[in-house]
Amino acid sequence: MPNKKHVPHDRGLDDTMDLLNEGYMFIKNRVEQYKADIFETHLLGQKVICITGEEAAKIFYDPELFYRKGVTPKRVQKTLFGVGAIQSMDGEAHIHRKKLFMSLMAPSYQNQLAKLTMDMLQDSVKGWENKEQIVLFDEVSEILCRVACQWAGVPLKESEVKERAEDFTLMVDAFGAVGPRHWKGRRARTRAEEWIKGIIEDVRSGNIKAEEGSALYAMAFYRDIDKNHLDSHMAGIELINVLRPIVAISTFIVFEALALHEYPKCKDKLLSGDENELKMFVQEVRRYYPFTPLLGARVKKDFVWNKCEFKKGMLVLLDVYGIDHDPRIWNNPDKFCPQRFKERKENLFDFIPQGGSNPEKGHRCPGEGITIEIMKASLDFLVNKIEYDVPNQNLSYSMKKMPTLPESKFIMSNIRRKSENN
Repeated sequence: MPNKKHVPHDRGLDDTMDLLNEGYMFIKNRVEQYKADIFETHLLGQKVICITGEEAAKIFYDPELFYRKGVTPKRVQKTLFGVGAIQSMDGEAHIHRKKLFMSLMAPSYQNQLAKLTMDMLQDSVKGWENKEQIVLFDEVSEILCRVACQWAGVPLKESEVKERAEDFTLMVDAFGAVGPRHWKGRRARTRAEEWIKGIIEDVRSGNIKAEEGSALYAMAFYRDIDKNHLDSHMAGIELINVLRPIVAISTFIVFEALALHEYPKCKDKLLSGDENELKMFVQEVRRYYPFTPLLGARVKKDFVWNKCEFKKGMLVLLDVYGIDHDPRIWNNPDKFCPQRFKERKENLFDFIPQGGSNPEKGHRCPGEGITIEIMKASLDFLVNKIEYDVPNQNLSYSMKKMPTLPESKFIMSNIRRKSENN
């Protein structure tokens, strides 16, 4: 039997309020306090094991030890993912549907989305030049909503863009929220699901022609592992799970702009537009700034790891933010340093801003490549296509709020195109 004395326990009866109050730092704070990669606590009235570190990630993504079906809280399904969506699936059914998502995330599609993003950003400059200032998050959310829908083949009227973009961002904002933010996210998801469900039904009835190869066509006519079409509501949910994450890249783009402002010396290396320099900067933004706080799964069968008993059905939380700031993995993890990625070898378990493991069969985000390419295009735009001023504003972000964002959402003023001479 394992020695239970080696597994730290939080002393409180329930630490749910501490999780809400500490946000991204909840697990990391206790890992540092207990000097251990594992501890037990109680959240929402149930016993929970929290784990961190590269070895913990390898265990967490072992399909023989953990499952995801039914793990995502209903409040998250009803805002961020949608009830019954791919994130809550396991086994062969999950792998089968994951292939559908992976087919839409191929490098050719990544490049299409990056080009669309650059084109639409450049098209927006004329309007920005005539404004005293813009809020970057609001602008890029609408741009990425247009990009996502145009690429996916989803019809979107210009008069709808603001509302649809806001709904996608509200779904994301509700992830770790309670109260008004949560309810806004639920209402936004209801509106989006009704909208997309109607489009799916119009495609199936022939009222809307979907181009073969588009995400809209793929979702409308996908057959599951039992050779059945998804019902129109579920097909809509999964199509939203293609569109929403693209719009959510707005958060990363704002953190890119913040990094350029906070670490101006890094900007010099980006002026050439070199692909490797752009990618290193993008990867460091994804590592350094907070995005995904933690992920959950349940124990599939009893086992022992790190002198702790994992009982079947127990909830386990993996510290995503903590792993991306683990000093055993990252030299000076609290320092922003894109060059750390210059000689870095790829690893599926020690750099996990959008989840770990193999994206084709596991639960790593299949859109990670899309995120990187859109971020590279946006970074190139911010550095090499425009000039702008950053007026006084509140650029701080709360580590308690999940997900978080600079308070001002990054205000830019005096925007102008870069001359060819520059």
